[in-house]
Amino acid sequence: MTPRPHQTTRRTTVLRREAVVAAVPVAVAALLVAAGPAAAGTVGSSGAGDPYFPLSGNGGYDVRHYDLTLGYDPQSRHLDGKAVITARATERLTRFDLDFKGLKVTGVTVDHAKASYRRDGQELVVTPRHFLRRNQEFRVTVTYSGTPKPATDPDGSLDGWIPTDDGAFVAGEPQGAMTWFPANSHPKDKASYDFTITVPKGHTAVANGILRGQSTSHGRTTFRWRQSEPMAAYLATATVGKFKVEQYTARDGLKVYNAVDPREATAAAPVLKKLPSVLAWESGIFGPYPFRAAGSIVDRAPQVGYALETQTRPVYDSAPDLSTLVHESAHQWFGDSVSLTAWKDIWLNEGFATYAEWLYAEQHGGKTAQQTFDSLYASPAGSGLWAFPPANPGSGAHIFDTPVYARGAMALQKLRTAVGDGVFFRILRTWATEHRGGHGTTAQFVHLSERLSGKDLDALFHTWIGTAGKPTAP
Repeated sequence: MTPRPHQTTRRTTVLRREAVVAAVPVAVAALLVAAGPAAAGTVGSSGAGDPYFPLSGNGGYDVRHYDLTLGYDPQSRHLDGKAVITARATERLTRFDLDFKGLKVTGVTVDHAKASYRRDGQELVVTPRHFLRRNQEFRVTVTYSGTPKPATDPDGSLDGWIPTDDGAFVAGEPQGAMTWFPANSHPKDKASYDFTITVPKGHTAVANGILRGQSTSHGRTTFRWRQSEPMAAYLATATVGKFKVEQYTARDGLKVYNAVDPREATAAAPVLKKLPSVLAWESGIFGPYPFRAAGSIVDRAPQVGYALETQTRPVYDSAPDLSTLVHESAHQWFGDSVSLTAWKDIWLNEGFATYAEWLYAEQHGGKTAQQTFDSLYASPAGSGLWAFPPANPGSGAHIFDTPVYARGAMALQKLRTAVGDGVFFRILRTWATEHRGGHGTTAQFVHLSERLSGKDLDALFHTWIGTAGKPTAP
């Protein structure tokens, strides 16, 4: 994710918003034993156990696929939705939760049978007519409607379904997915997606993956998108606006789809033109691009203040500069393909994407990564750069602060100088390859670095990502 310069809590002059020496495993909260004579079942927990966002995600099941059908009217800001969620029970369930906040639920079924439900804050609590067996695949259908409102994050910023003057800017990190569809909304639970989005003729609805088709009838246009590779809920988008659309197939067969607000088109064009070469450069360093589609959504949303690495197609609140494009593109490997198991580990996303900016500058006539490191190290001991360790931001309010980005990248530069270029770039490529489509933790990255380098790196990682304060020597 990338912030705008005026967001002083989320940016230094070298980075933009997106935010363990030993990783804390994300334990699913203990399941409660169901009461009553049918006490052979359990109740899925209301959270996935993340200390920063305790109610994010849910226990007792694993989502395989989301099929989302949406109708949105930008003028009235009214949304009609139907979510069909295919999941597998990981316990014998009598009840389970979905993360869903704000919109009115008009019906819930489980395997086509009407289910009872109730709202409890951000939780939609579902009780199926019959209990679910462990390992049983089941299908939940939720219909809903209303005016979606964005979530306010602990740092005060907005995410989720954010209205614009011609549609909606939809960016869900870290908790905004629940503002527009019911989900198991923690990065631990990734799934494939289908989107069917209907908007007034003249508007475009852009989601993740590949555009499977569009059709117009009775003054409304329907767009059908498919994201086949696993995706965390916060990376889903359904951005709506009056966009200028560009589609092409890159030399390597990658399907590219760019949607640009015409007011941003002139500024965005020279940067978006470089997208294929940026992805090719990153593929040469990090390994093959992990998805079948790519592109960009460039909106005009001054109230947002950041860009986000929505999977396959980052969304920008205005025309991006080249460094921002490099940053969000690098997230397709680090954050999207290789996802978090706990928000505490977000430096694995943001530090890595920030370091990609440094590498790109180094290899394209700009400062070397070491020069960028040195200029940052010159920051006084009392500056925000040293406020907390990158691998322990302390709370959800700080996951997008300077140490996560800049000091996280500094840790990678220290690793590079410690193990040498050959081993360092092999570490990055192996990390992206071995965890492709899955998850990673700080502890796993430290272990991989030690395995490939043959060195004890505990002191290095402890100093640069595990402790607060300015290290005494660079």
